[in-house]
Formats: sequence, structure tokens, C-alpha cells
Amino acid sequence: MNLKLTISAVALTTVLAMGAAHAQQPVVGVSWSNFQEERWKTDETAIKKALDAAGAKYISADAQSSAAKQLSDVEALIAQGATALIILAQDSDAIAPAITKAQNEGIPVVGYDRLIENPYAYYITFDNKEVGRLQAAEVMKVKPKGNYIFIKGSASDPNADFLFSGQMEVLKPSIDKGDIKNVGEAYTDSWLPANAQRNTEQMLTANNNKVDAVVASNDGTAGGAIAALAAQGLAGSVPVSGQDADFAALNRIALGTQTVSVWKDSRELGKRAAEIAIDLAKGTDPKAVKGTTTFTGGPKGVAMNSTFLKPVPITKDNLDVIIDAGWVPKATVCQGVKPGTVKACN
Repeated sequence: MNLKLTISAVALTTVLAMGAAHAQQPVVGVSWSNFQEERWKTDETAIKKALDAAGAKYISADAQSSAAKQLSDVEALIAQGATALIILAQDSDAIAPAITKAQNEGIPVVGYDRLIENPYAYYITFDNKEVGRLQAAEVMKVKPKGNYIFIKGSASDPNADFLFSGQMEVLKPSIDKGDIKNVGEAYTDSWLPANAQRNTEQMLTANNNKVDAVVASNDGTAGGAIAALAAQGLAGSVPVSGQDADFAALNRIALGTQTVSVWKDSRELGKRAAEIAIDLAKGTDPKAVKGTTTFTGGPKGVAMNSTFLKPVPITKDNLDVIIDAGWVPKATVCQGVKPGTVKACN
């Protein structure tokens, strides 16, 4: 009888221990603003890989470019048992109620790649002002003088202004001298290429096609701008910037219709975001997370616990860097490229 009781007690203890271990498994909920963009799939793969390595569970939702849907998405992720959240905000202000709800329930939040200016949300991104500086510098190498237009990001995304600020840091001395003239600038609603194309078309019309350079803030907007330039026979003669190292953009660089794409290795961004989310879910003080700095450069000057990663400009001259890194297949970059015109494609 005593032996039976002992065995039963051991079995019960084992079941309870297994249950407790399961309950302690971190569950990271990721809210994507617009998962249809190519680059977020790379980020997701990196996040999943890091979570798997740590024994954590991944759940996600796609807001499909809707700020309202993103609020309900975050509530759903919390209801599904998320113990930490990674949020790529569609609208940095509209997401505020979701951050409050997470805070009230003791669920840490990582603001992913786009600033959520709330001290409760840990901020991880690349140095977006530096991205803007690199974009402007590479375009300026090709066209140091002339009429510039600026195809900015979404007005609801603080990154749009960080990028533009960085671009202006590089270009302002030449603008002040009169060497460069700003003949048009516009935000691109939801970062959509179609909106970027329309804005570019309007600026080309307003300037009788006398546009010498396009500083576009990402590869999607660059693609829209290049479509507008192509319709006027200007693609390839007007330098265009971008960022994200989208495969299509890298091919455009090899073909000569895009000048630069600033590469932000989202494999590293996703990995670090996942690791930070797990640390915070375990109760680590945000200031104690490895690599944390204090950022106060947002529109409201809020002090944020942050991690910043370093971007790399990719041009026709160093396409081999991104191919060798395993980011993109050589065949994809070099599709349609005339033999002997691009070193990386030889």
C-alpha cells in the first residue's frame, strides 16, 4: 500500500513539474503591420529560429496595414497567452492603447524597427538617421548638383522623419549653396509603392521632367518612383535611393535603375528582437539587456531603452558583399544583367 502511494506521489509530482515547466515556456506574440512586404518574411524566419533555439513559442498576426486591426490583433495575441510582444507598429500613436493593455497585464513589449514612443516599449532598430545619411551620400556621389525630389515614408511612421533628417544632414550644405534644389517632397501613405509612383509622377509633371535625383526612403517607394521615371524614359539616368535590400531592388541596382539600397540585415534584427523579448519575459530589467542604450531622439523626446544595429549601403560596386553573406542568390541579383557590366555578376 505504501509503495503504491509512493509511486502515485512520484507520478503526481512529475506531472505537476511538467505542467509548471510548460507554463513557464515563453510565448512571444508578434504583431506585423503589413506582412505582405517581402522583407518581413526574412525577419519572421530569424525571429522563429531564435525562439526555437530558446524553447519559446511563436504566435503572430498581420494587421494588413490597418491600425485598427492591429489593436485587435494585439488583444488576440494576449488572449492566446503571449508572455511578451514584438510589435511592428502600423501607426506609432494609434498603437498606444495596446501598449497600455500589455503594461497593465505585465507583458513586456518590444517596438520592432519602428519607434513606439512609450517608455514601456523597448525599441530595437537600425540607426535610421544613418540610413538617411547613406542614402543621400550615395545619390549625391552620382548627382552632386541639380533638382532633387524626396519620396518619404509614411507620415504615421516616425522612421520617415528620422530618414529625412539624416538625408538633410548630408544635403543641407549643398542646398544652402544652391547646388541642390529641393523641387518636391511628399510622404508615402502606408509606404505603398503605388502611392510613391503617384507622388513621383506629380513631381515630374510639376517640374517638366527636370528632376536630377530621387531620394526615396525604402525599396518599395524606390520601385514606385522608378516606375514613374521609366514611363518618362528616365529610368537609369536619374539616381534613386532605397533601403531594405529587397531582392527586386538589388536586381534594379545590377541593372542600373536604382543607385543604392541600404542593407539592414533583418536576420540580425529579428534574432536580437527575439532574444530581447525572451529576456524581458523572464523579468530582466530592460536597462540590463545586453547592448541597451538610452534613446531620446523621438518627436516627444521620451527616454527609451533601445538597441541600434549598423546599416550597410549596397551599390553596384559592392553587390558581392550581400551575395557572399547569403542574403540573396547571385542568379536573382544578376537576372537580365548584360555580361561584363557588373563585377558581382561576372
